[in-house]
Amino acid sequence: MEEKTNIRLTAAEMSGLWTEYINDTLGLCVNKYFLEKVEDDEIRPIIETSLRYFEENINALEKIFNKDQFPIPQGFTEKDVNVNAPKLFSDTFMVMYLRHMSILTMAASSAALGLVTRPDVVEFHKKMLEKSVKMQDLTRDIQLKQGTYVRPPYISIPDKVDFVEQQQWLAGFFGKKRSLSSVEITHLFLNIQTNHIGKALITGLAQIAESEEVKQLLLKGKKMSQKHIEIFGKYLLDEDLPAPMGWDTAITDITSKVFSDKLIVFHVSGMIAAGIGNYGAAMAASPRRDIGFRYASLIPEISLYAEDCANLMIKNGWLEEPPQTDDREGLINGEPLPD
Repeated sequence: MEEKTNIRLTAAEMSGLWTEYINDTLGLCVNKYFLEKVEDDEIRPIIETSLRYFEENINALEKIFNKDQFPIPQGFTEKDVNVNAPKLFSDTFMVMYLRHMSILTMAASSAALGLVTRPDVVEFHKKMLEKSVKMQDLTRDIQLKQGTYVRPPYISIPDKVDFVEQQQWLAGFFGKKRSLSSVEITHLFLNIQTNHIGKALITGLAQIAESEEVKQLLLKGKKMSQKHIEIFGKYLLDEDLPAPMGWDTAITDITSKVFSDKLIVFHVSGMIAAGIGNYGAAMAASPRRDIGFRYASLIPEISLYAEDCANLMIKNGWLEEPPQTDDREGLINGEPLPD
């Protein structure tokens, strides 16, 4: 019987491992910088834990890659971060950032576990999920303790179980609109919060970007984030519900190089991709027509911005190719293989 870990990697397994390696090398760079700059003694151990997790993940991934003779991606290295640069983000923002990253990792690990089958790959993603849950706990607890955790809005508990009886429940463009459901409130809150984090991150990265082209791309993303914050916030404010606060004051005034432009654009591109997923999930969970339509109208805008990021990375030779299927037609026609 064939040893289970000698089974070839499927496309889904390759995709998950390759993507995770790129993201973990980025996370390693960011957390090394955070560790050098953090001042709060309660936050330092959390960054140390995060850094250790990234190092463990990279070692585990390289072990799998070497076993399968899979070329190890370049990802990001010490050349992409200057840990000796002055402090760019506050300690409070570092925790918020790590919490947001743990949410993205939980989602990615859960999705991967539904697709992978080889025991060593399954075990890797299980450990990834456990670590991301642990980081979520650590960051949530310290935010609650320090009073920086922003809770979603409170609403009244229903008096009884009700069923929808009229099509008016779906209306949103004409006539009287029903109140927001708890599910719609949750997604609006999440998307406001993630745009706030993204806006603060992009603002800081724009300050330290070297290329004018990268700076302009980031400024475009900053304006787009602010626009989306205002759109989603209006839905909550119209219902007398609070919208989450911004994080603009978490940025210092430094302009020294901290991260390479390659890392900056890739990071922003990754967060935009996650945003597209969030909007899609929110659209599916928002029956009120005006809200669903609003998400649908914004997805093309952020998709085009993600394309702008990809084009800039391609132009500068920064975009690594993920594993691809063989070009059968090219092989049949005797076309040369790409370098």
